[in-house]
Amino acid sequence: MNEIPLAEARALVARLFEVIDSRDFGALGEVFALDAVYERPGYSPLEGLERLTTFYRDERIIASGAHQVEDVASGEGVVISRGVFTGKSRKGDDLNERFADVYRVEGGKIQRRTTYFFRAAI
Repeated sequence: MNEIPLAEARALVARLFEVIDSRDFGALGEVFALDAVYERPGYSPLEGLERLTTFYRDERIIASGAHQVEDVASGEGVVISRGVFTGKSRKGDDLNERFADVYRVEGGKIQRRTTYFFRAAI
């Protein structure tokens, strides 16, 4: 694994959320590897770029909104971000959710993303 420079990590996270928030799902391949895996609560792991695209375009409960990233850190092949998402669901409900993401990055693209939400679970 290679050390990921902080500026590169910040740029990758910024581009990820730019693509997602603008609903430019055809550009997901700019940030995710072809065989990327995305793990998030409430879903089986989403495996592969095609599956990720289907999730974002057709299944995700979010209709619109924006991620505000508060922190980004990087290390040996890993990037971590945390922040808050605010927006609207497809049903019109207000959404306000704190999150943290851990990304495994290879070749400048996300190979694995794991999202954590700040809710009581156990």
